[in-house]
Amino acid sequence: MKILVTSGGTSEAIDSVRSITNHSSGRLGKIITETLLKAGHEVCLITTFQAVKPVNHPNLTIIEIKNTADLLQVMKDKVMNYQVLIHSMAVSDYTPVYMTGFEEVQASQDLTEFLNRKNQETKVSSKDEVQVLFLKKNPKIISLVKEWNPSIHLIGFKLLVDVSQEHLIGIARESLEKNQANLIVANDLTQISREQHKAYLVEKNSFQTATTKEEIADLLLEKIQSYD
Repeated sequence: MKILVTSGGTSEAIDSVRSITNHSSGRLGKIITETLLKAGHEVCLITTFQAVKPVNHPNLTIIEIKNTADLLQVMKDKVMNYQVLIHSMAVSDYTPVYMTGFEEVQASQDLTEFLNRKNQETKVSSKDEVQVLFLKKNPKIISLVKEWNPSIHLIGFKLLVDVSQEHLIGIARESLEKNQANLIVANDLTQISREQHKAYLVEKNSFQTATTKEEIADLLLEKIQSYD
């Protein structure tokens, strides 16, 4: 099968030297990709410059992106060509719009004026004791996938922090329905480390539990084989 995988974490620029990002290493996406390749599937991995990556393989294509806008364009171009999407990338919820000193913000009568500004400097000045950063919400790319390719098998990921199993699975099922996904991999950050990665593979009426990245990859492979 032809499978599209996203992995790593996007980075959103504040200016030419600063950015906001997340701590996703891409390790899970790497292991998933390697598992799929070993099983004979053709994989396109969309990932980031900083993320760990599999070694070169005849059935592997790697596309590197920086930010959510890049990801949106690449996904829109590629999704129609694949039968399965495993969307494990940690995508930034917001992107910087404008950064300025706190005194300028205090003097403003309407904070929305800052949402239409852009930083003119290559590097925003650091002379102010306090800076205010305005952020704009990014589109939820997973919610657009079925518009681009209604027949694709969609596997999404949901990450929460320090919640109950019931709550995590409930939120995953909401995402499942909202995004018309086949399966959501639900994670709790407090249960993820280099040695372990507890996750729930949530479907409409059932779920399976994995305790390592390798188990997650193996269970996803089983699911994907059943789609064929």
